[in-house]
Amino acid sequence: MTNEFRSGFVCLVGRPNTGKSTLTNALVGEKVAITSNRPQTTRHTIRGVVHRPDFQIVLVDTPGLHRPRTLLGKRLNDLVRDTYSDVDVIGLCIPADEGIGPGDRWIHEQIRAVAPRTTLVVIVTKIDKVSKDRVAAQLAAAGELAPDAAAIVPVSATTGEQVDVLTGVFVEHLPPGPAYYPDGELTDEPEEVLMAELIREAALEGVRDELPHSLAVVIDEVSSREGRTEEQGELIDVHALIYVERDSQKGIVIGRGGARLKEVGSTARRQIENLLGTKVYLDLRVKVAKNWQQDPKQLGRLGF
Repeated sequence: MTNEFRSGFVCLVGRPNTGKSTLTNALVGEKVAITSNRPQTTRHTIRGVVHRPDFQIVLVDTPGLHRPRTLLGKRLNDLVRDTYSDVDVIGLCIPADEGIGPGDRWIHEQIRAVAPRTTLVVIVTKIDKVSKDRVAAQLAAAGELAPDAAAIVPVSATTGEQVDVLTGVFVEHLPPGPAYYPDGELTDEPEEVLMAELIREAALEGVRDELPHSLAVVIDEVSSREGRTEEQGELIDVHALIYVERDSQKGIVIGRGGARLKEVGSTARRQIENLLGTKVYLDLRVKVAKNWQQDPKQLGRLGF
């Protein structure tokens, strides 16, 4: 590699729950995309920036591609396809602990239909969960799935194993170019979007409810608390609404005697305090917006 500065856009794709968001966070070194262990948890195209003296990778994290069942599902898929055609490298994530199936083949076909000439790197994720033999078998299967791949890289985003190797592979395939984001700017998502995503992640954790799709978060108001002394330090008031589709879901989010909502609030508050670097008072309310996934007007109001 020459010393010429390289920069470009890398898009991580794959079935829901294949480790894309966790990998984004491992590459960037900070929590940017929400990572809940339920399918379809990332809604917005959150860009994480990996900045080094000789390169800059702008990571575009997309929702998992899936066959759409609702209007929201269709909008999420359209967002993914638009992203494919605008990037320098596509990283196809395939978990080591699951067999390659029709879903992976379908996504590979979609990638090649939309972006036939874009560099493809296959990433075998979650290698910490399986034996070395299983990883080797999955690498061979990935090679059969995507013979057109420029590289196949096994990684564990959780332990950090091979993350640097993957970064190097991405950089090799980036063109010479400028730094698109100033040093240290990790994401171009507005803070309110990130706050909403952190609340959404906390609200989804541990919920057995079928579809995490049916939960949306809207930040109602963010303001600095007045009348605080220098000793007390700054306090930010954040008022947020959690929207669900049915009364039964509202009960699940709130929990018995409000216990679950309290837990969601304290988890999300800690994450938001890390994001803003200041103390936060978080006020959460849960509302029912019936069948919002099917209603274009409500989808628009909830930020889709």
